[in-house]
Amino acid sequence: MTFDVVERALSETLRRRIQPRQRDEALYQRALEAGLSELQARVLAGRLSGYAGELEPLTTPSLRHLEHPEKLADARCSAERIARAVTEGEHIGILTDYDVDGITSHVVILRALNEVFGVPSHKLHSLIGHRINDGYGISLPLVERTLALSPRPSLVITADCGSSDEPRIARLREAGIDVIVTDHHALPLEGPPASAYATVNPTRDDCGFPDTTIAGCMVAWLTMSLTRAVLIELGVLSPSTPKLSPWLSYVALGTVADCVSLGGSAINRAVVTQGLTLINRMEAACWRAMAERLGADSVPFDAETLAFQMGPRINARSRLDDPYAALHFMLAADETSARTHLEVLDQDNQSRKAIESDMADTARTLAMDDLAAGEQVLVIFLEEGHAGVQGIVASRLVQAFGRPAFVLTPAAATGMLTGSGRSIEGLHLRDALQRAHDLTPEALPRFGGHRGAAGIGLPIEQLEAFQNALRQAVNEQLGDRELYPCVFTDGELLAQQLSLSTLEELERLAPYGREFDAPLFEGEFRVENLRVVGADGSHLMLELSNGGVSTRAIWFRALTPGEAPAFGLGARLHCAYKLSRNRWKGRESLQLMIEHAEAL
Repeated sequence: MTFDVVERALSETLRRRIQPRQRDEALYQRALEAGLSELQARVLAGRLSGYAGELEPLTTPSLRHLEHPEKLADARCSAERIARAVTEGEHIGILTDYDVDGITSHVVILRALNEVFGVPSHKLHSLIGHRINDGYGISLPLVERTLALSPRPSLVITADCGSSDEPRIARLREAGIDVIVTDHHALPLEGPPASAYATVNPTRDDCGFPDTTIAGCMVAWLTMSLTRAVLIELGVLSPSTPKLSPWLSYVALGTVADCVSLGGSAINRAVVTQGLTLINRMEAACWRAMAERLGADSVPFDAETLAFQMGPRINARSRLDDPYAALHFMLAADETSARTHLEVLDQDNQSRKAIESDMADTARTLAMDDLAAGEQVLVIFLEEGHAGVQGIVASRLVQAFGRPAFVLTPAAATGMLTGSGRSIEGLHLRDALQRAHDLTPEALPRFGGHRGAAGIGLPIEQLEAFQNALRQAVNEQLGDRELYPCVFTDGELLAQQLSLSTLEELERLAPYGREFDAPLFEGEFRVENLRVVGADGSHLMLELSNGGVSTRAIWFRALTPGEAPAFGLGARLHCAYKLSRNRWKGRESLQLMIEHAEAL
């Protein structure tokens, strides 16, 4: 059966549907009683269903809502061990993941040790794995590299990794190296790695920290903040030693880019809000260089700038090549150096986009058989695929088909596959992998992640067994739920609400991100004008009217390059759209950003 025939047969199942979000009526009333506007109450009630906590920490984010780091299990003993390494002049290794969360964690730990605690640079060793050559976490090649250092570190601090790496940690311990794990990924069933000196992870069963959704960079920041307190207690540092709060700028970037919850987490909302305030002071060269690259109209940065502009550029380097350029960019002392490193990141990001496009096209074609069979989860093996963009392509499949998806490619080790998965609302992906492992342990020897995203490693001959086990695990969670691509909206706006004042009203609920999506509305409009724009002719600039109000709109990637619009002047469209601020030569105006539209 050809792709076209299958696609036609599945057209109704795969058609994106515009649907209003389900609203928690009790929460809606609570929000109104708390003094929020009707529109703000609507937005909250559509995102925080079942939330019973106080609203003020979410609607007015503040650092006063941070919890004390000593509530993290093992945080005190970790801080004391790091303090001992500082006072006794030990060599310290900093081992982090290669993505934005890992890189920002690395910056926080490195700058705290060097600039605040006074550890000289020659006693600090940056250890970041190469995505293709080393793989995720505390990989064996990274262990070998650590053991080859001379002098060898006596302490290794991890961030954003390590919870599932007991065999490699045991190897380091046997060599006389203490390993402190700081991480936020779900722990294996057997618990924290037994060979670690300490494991600071809010997902531990015995951890009293009230928020398990914080990113790895926040765990690292809390651990280093407590280390500062311990060094002051010991008299090593003065009580007037600066706090680490200026580096919440890095924590904000890592938190947004790692897609942890910005919904019911007062801590995540507070650190992103404060971090953006710090970033927009433009005191660090990396922020100034990025603002220069994006243009004057990009400032001030918001959470979407971090998610869709900075995050992808930093991730691209680690996905395709060596991640140290991203670290050097973040640490750049001047704008010339920052620009040089950013140019490398930008070039890699362009390469990543081209690779991603080709892989996504192939993956969508391969997914048709699973879709025709009614499978609830897509497992796609791309024999010629690049491991660095698996997760992005998996996200594209989720968006296109409304199903959780895994994309696998050959690993560096012969006969092995690596893969990345992305989930949908209502499916805990890491729990599904645990269930698949329990069903067929040999088919999934290595996995990790959280609710929304996960990574795996398996022998190529076990691919079919893994598919079957995962399908069973997903089916157990989702039951007979109907799956299809969907665009969830916050309902309709009145014509008079299409204004900058409405946008400002919504911005007062920022930051927006995972589990607290930016407001999206729906409505019917008449096309008064349209033209194809963009270097490849894939975007549409529109003039839309509703109730006598005419508004400018932009629809990115509305067309396949070279394709003509399917509608013309006078057409009626049912649109899902966001309100956005268009800045041009110092002037601001409202612009609609079309996410999806259907001709009526």
